[in-house]
Amino acid sequence: MRGCGLRAAVKSFTAAAWLLGLASCAMMSRTGPAPAPRVMYEWADDGGPGEVAVTLNLAKQMASYTRGGRPIGWSYICTGKPGHATPQGKFRITEKLELKFSGAYGWLEDATGNVTNGDASPATPVPPGESYIPAPMPHWMRLTGAGVGMHGGIIPHPGMTASHGCIRLPLAFAPQLYEVVKVGTPVNIIAGQPQSAPGELDVPSQLPILSLGD
Repeated sequence: MRGCGLRAAVKSFTAAAWLLGLASCAMMSRTGPAPAPRVMYEWADDGGPGEVAVTLNLAKQMASYTRGGRPIGWSYICTGKPGHATPQGKFRITEKLELKFSGAYGWLEDATGNVTNGDASPATPVPPGESYIPAPMPHWMRLTGAGVGMHGGIIPHPGMTASHGCIRLPLAFAPQLYEVVKVGTPVNIIAGQPQSAPGELDVPSQLPILSLGD
């Protein structure tokens, strides 16, 4: 699905996330303006020789990206929360879809499109006048036959897990990664080491554009 269909699905997904307070957009406080938005990713693909490779660090909830061994970017990710662990190991992308809908998770909405339950499944009872909507997974990149993959999604609290096992990428970044990977791109998922202090990040210092801000 392209164009307005993809945008509409992402908009609906974002609305459902907001219902549960999952969105991380800053709000104005009573004492003054909100802090500057957190930098969620940086990307400097040179398009040169070599293939793209991805490393996902579960402890830091961050990913690093290389092309031919050269660092080309990093991003926050959001992986499986307790009870829905994201698997570790060496994988390859086996499927790419601009938009995939989850067969296991979604939300309920009423006849006017208001989300009434943002964490539903196909087995959730649907009240009269409401509908079950499967969750969209834009820019889907499958890694396992069990349904684990990378896709654009909400990262409610950078550095913390929240998904049902998939790897969420920042919504604005997912199309850029999707464009340069292919079926066969290697993805290494490692346990990693946790951040040594809250908010401290270990990112590829070789990238001249890096500026972590908040």
